[in-house]
Amino acid sequence: MSSRERVLGRVRRALADVPGDGGPYEEAVARDYLRAHGRRSVAETVELLAENLADYQAVVHRCAAGDVAPTVTGLLAARGARTVVVPPGLDPDWLAGSGAEQVPDLPDGTPHELDRVDSVVTGCAIAVAETGTIVLDGSPDQGRRRITLVPDHHICVVRVPDQVVSSVPEALQRLDPTRPLTWISGPSATSDIELDRVEGVHGPRTLEVVLAGAFQGCR
Repeated sequence: MSSRERVLGRVRRALADVPGDGGPYEEAVARDYLRAHGRRSVAETVELLAENLADYQAVVHRCAAGDVAPTVTGLLAARGARTVVVPPGLDPDWLAGSGAEQVPDLPDGTPHELDRVDSVVTGCAIAVAETGTIVLDGSPDQGRRRITLVPDHHICVVRVPDQVVSSVPEALQRLDPTRPLTWISGPSATSDIELDRVEGVHGPRTLEVVLAGAFQGCR
């Protein structure tokens, strides 16, 4: 008897007295849990998102919908970025006036080439207020997953309020599970046994989130 047959035999014996599940999978687990915690207005939801993003060490900026370009180019200039990765579907107006060289998201690009790029600018699929999480799904304005993991500086534009939801369950209702989802809660960081925090281990050291919507100018 092989190890595989031995293990499966033990599993079958352990399940011998377990009644069969005749119900459909969708009914196997109760899904009557809360979709969001408390009632909030749109403005309160956006404020909660900004608060939790900042709590995760992301840098939050706000601007009017028409001021994304000067906001993004200003952030690149302040960073001293000379090169920036640009997803194929990113709004070209967002980088209008930027002096940085635009590097396309090429399928044959190598991690070493991406590591030499200063910044990356993307849109997002959704932003979750209760967890301060940005979700990318590989859409044209976000590009391949690796372009947001290798460069040291990520600027992510969130359209407010269209792309903001209160909770993870609400986000899951709007996301396509077949797409390559990346869930980002602040810049990449880890800690050793002494709790010394090190940033930039699994992704960018700096995450800047631009909340673009019906705001009175930027701040």
